[in-house]
Amino acid sequence: AEARRARRTAARELPYGHEPAAGPESDPEGAALRTDRRQALRAAVGRTPGRCPLVLTAMLSPEDLTYREIAGELGMSQGSLGPLRSRCLGCLRRMLAAEVAAPELGGKER
Repeated sequence: AEARRARRTAARELPYGHEPAAGPESDPEGAALRTDRRQALRAAVGRTPGRCPLVLTAMLSPEDLTYREIAGELGMSQGSLGPLRSRCLGCLRRMLAAEVAAPELGGKER
């Protein structure tokens, strides 16, 4: 049963595309696309309701903060950060769904 589940999971999951690191040898078009994606994400994070902008900004921080550090920074308990993060990511996912084509059932692009 576990092997069947692993096969089904492997068939549905697709790896993320690897973006090359920005450097002098990278192409200008790729750099522009990465910048556009980053700006769209930051704009969507800013439009989320309630405490979500603070939580998502802390999660996207380049300092890679732990849950304990984020909870301390936001003045909340560490145990309530997970459910809040989940709600905020769900809200962000719904907001970005209109901007990004959603994959079909089974992980195939349309």
